[in-house]
Formats: sequence, C-alpha cells, structure tokens
Amino acid sequence: MRARDKAAVSALRATLGVLDNAEAVPADESQLRGMAIEQSPVGAGAAEVARQELSEGGVVDIVRAEAAERLEAAAQLTAPAHADRAARLRAEAAVLLGFLDEPATTR
Repeated sequence: MRARDKAAVSALRATLGVLDNAEAVPADESQLRGMAIEQSPVGAGAAEVARQELSEGGVVDIVRAEAAERLEAAAQLTAPAHADRAARLRAEAAVLLGFLDEPATTR
C-alpha cells in the first residue's frame, strides 16, 4: 500500500477498530452493580479477561458490513458539494472489498 493512500489508511484504521471492538468481552453488569469499591479487583491486569476470537467468517462479515456502510453513505450524498466525500467513501469501500476478493496467500 502506498504511504499516501489516505482512503486506504482511513478505511483500514476504522475497520481494525471495529474488529477490535467486536473481540471485546461485554462487561457483566450484574457483577459490577452494587459492588463496593473496596471489593473491586485491584492491581495491573486484575480485571483482564481473554478477548473473544472472531472466526474468519465473522471477520469477513464485519469487513463487508463496513464496506456496505460506506457505499450506503456515499449513495446518500447526492449534492454536488458532497461529491468529494462520496468519492472518498466509495474508494474506502473498494479498498475493503479488494481485501476480501484477494486470496489470503498474496498478502
């Protein structure tokens, strides 16, 4: 990837963030509710839990959803003043879909 490809960098950073959030373990509010501060876990890593592992299909679904979201947003930007933003969203979607179309061994 070229160092100056802003659309690709933007799309990949945002999608990596979404994937990272998808791997997060939801906080169990029932355990936290009513807990006094002196009963809470203390120390570095005391509250750490293993992250969820996404399947390859799950990752593909998320990347496709991110691309679809960008294409939908670009379709809604019909005013000439928003042409640049719509083009950028389409370029970001193309980057994401390009990763799905390539065989995994070529990257």
